[in-house]
Amino acid sequence: MSYSFKFDPIALPPEAQALRAEVRQFLREEIDRGTFTPGAERKSSYSPEFSRRVGARGWIGMTWPKAHGGGGRSHLERYVMIEEMLAHRAPVSGHWVADRQSGPVILKYGTEEAKRKVIPKILSGEAYFCIGLSEPNSGSDVFAASTRATKTDGGWLINGRKIWTSGAHNANWMIGLFRTSPSTSENRRHGLSQFLVDMTTPGIKVQPIRNITGHADFNEVVFDDVFVPDSHLIGEKDMAWKQATDELAYERSGPDRILETLPVLTELVRAVGAAPSDRVAEGIGREIAHLKTLRRMSVSVAGMLQAGQAPSVEAAVVKDLGTNWEQALPRKARLLLAPSDAATSANASGYAETMAFNTLIAPKLTIQGGTREVLRGIIARGLGLR
Repeated sequence: MSYSFKFDPIALPPEAQALRAEVRQFLREEIDRGTFTPGAERKSSYSPEFSRRVGARGWIGMTWPKAHGGGGRSHLERYVMIEEMLAHRAPVSGHWVADRQSGPVILKYGTEEAKRKVIPKILSGEAYFCIGLSEPNSGSDVFAASTRATKTDGGWLINGRKIWTSGAHNANWMIGLFRTSPSTSENRRHGLSQFLVDMTTPGIKVQPIRNITGHADFNEVVFDDVFVPDSHLIGEKDMAWKQATDELAYERSGPDRILETLPVLTELVRAVGAAPSDRVAEGIGREIAHLKTLRRMSVSVAGMLQAGQAPSVEAAVVKDLGTNWEQALPRKARLLLAPSDAATSANASGYAETMAFNTLIAPKLTIQGGTREVLRGIIARGLGLR
């Protein structure tokens, strides 16, 4: 059966606009405090102190039910808050994954014990999560995972490895996808289960992987007879593929999929000044128009989430188009203004540094969160083409 999707225009409600002003004021205060420098490229965006202050504002778990301590606010309000945080390059990585996807997964599928254990700490900005999906021998094929969880008295023993695990070196917890049964000929996705893993458990070794920028944001995680209690099984045994698919709708459609290389555009505009040539002005206008279209699509997905839908196909479209645009932006900017040509401009002090950093990170953008090939397979399946 084919799938029909569209991106309806969404108008942000007045409460979202009011929240934007509140978030901007908070960020100005944090900048004045010296917490971070807006737009600056840095070795880490991890700040436990900042995460705790965000939690104290009620901006972690904004959309979660009040019965569990959440804010009970709309996905559109959360969208505005996230957009401002990312546009200012605030240090959100500590609480980011927990707020975006791990918390919602635990609330939907986790045991009551797991909820009591971690949800309050997520909300206060004190629980940091990583996601255990990729493995050394399975590439982008998540369902080929072989790291095994074997049943034992009172729980499970985990053995194997996860790789490219962003933030694992700072994480308190992981939501990992592990094999609990063999796959079947009818369904190769069968046999995988999700677990909540305490990263301080004996037998876990986190090995940072240094990337091309010289930073170590992701890691290899090795499990050697790591015990996980029964209460940390998330959802139904062997059926995590459906949970993981729903989870990715949260990950793939947000403003983070269109704003990661935004400083390139910002610094380009600053560097060319108030009177760019017609060619440069047209190029900048084209990129801004592209960004505006992507943002409208992303906001539309937030509206679908607000309506209680699970827009996994629409989220895949946003992620594919958005990360392709992000990836191409440094190259397009260089064609409009080479960093060497900008050196004489009084307004271009940050352009060369920003271009250098974002040129290095650009190749990863169409890989993280699902490669473009995987996404296009999801989209094709949704359209009834495969």
